[in-house]
Amino acid sequence: MSDEVRGTVEWFKDMQFIGRIEGDKCSVILGEGGISPMKLLLLSVAGCTAYDVVMILQKMREPIKGLEVEISGERRDEHPRIYKRVNLHYRIYGDVDEEKAERAIKLSQDKYCSASAHVKLSGAEVTYSFEITGDS
Repeated sequence: MSDEVRGTVEWFKDMQFIGRIEGDKCSVILGEGGISPMKLLLLSVAGCTAYDVVMILQKMREPIKGLEVEISGERRDEHPRIYKRVNLHYRIYGDVDEEKAERAIKLSQDKYCSASAHVKLSGAEVTYSFEITGDS
């Protein structure tokens, strides 16, 4: 199995583009009427870490019932306008142990989340907080 990922971005009208990854059944609209590439990068970080945290907590046999990850990012004023700060807030639903939740988040941020690692490598400060609620 190859680690290579292939895709295309095609201009289709005005300032709208459609992005597709080979072998995937979905596509994404970029630009006007869609999402900006930099906002998509922010959502990619949230999605990547959300996946990790749920998987880790399930492996820990924690009773997670839901998860929301709120993300915000602040970009530089000068070009390239990369993110200089990113903050994630995890809202974990279920009777999850606080120490295990923190451990799962830390593992995601320090070891597993490739999207977070890319943002950190560009020099961004990535911070996080979390809360646990029994309601879903």
